[in-house]
Amino acid sequence: MNAKLLDFPDQFETDRLIIRSAKPGDGVKVWGSVNASRQELKPWLPFASHEATVEETEINIRESYINFLAREDLRLLVFLKETGEFVASSGLHRINWDVRKFEIGYWIDSRMSGRGYMTEAVEGIARFAFNSLNAQRVEIRCDAENSKSRAIPEKLGFKLEGILQNNDINPVTKKLIDTCVYAKVRQAAD
Repeated sequence: MNAKLLDFPDQFETDRLIIRSAKPGDGVKVWGSVNASRQELKPWLPFASHEATVEETEINIRESYINFLAREDLRLLVFLKETGEFVASSGLHRINWDVRKFEIGYWIDSRMSGRGYMTEAVEGIARFAFNSLNAQRVEIRCDAENSKSRAIPEKLGFKLEGILQNNDINPVTKKLIDTCVYAKVRQAAD
């Protein structure tokens, strides 16, 4: 089946969060969070080094929305259920629909960190992948030096399958980094 024909929700909830596809108009919220969090994000994420305008961020959000509808990349934004305040950006990336394999990526507005929101969001997204998208494999990859990012899959029971040595380049130092590969897989029925 062509992935474009797959029907699944574009929004779901956890105890404290609403998680939904990025939509036109979300750019200004994301832009504000990136700017407030730039120093914390910069060592790990290349996009944080570029000081995008609100317009560039809105274009990026609209491209994400198109990719979501095309089922090519499923960017998800995270909001507080109680107030509607923007918390984080995440999603299911590097999708292989034949295998039903997805990679969860994430970053949080640094003003919201330390409250368990990102762990709750990642757990909800993994559940969504397995229950709504019939995932067979969900991965999380992160810099081996990024202890905050590593803590999330470890807390959620993802298995560290390996550390890829000299796998990428740090966006700030330009030095080679090692990448941790965590995964959860669907267990075969007995």
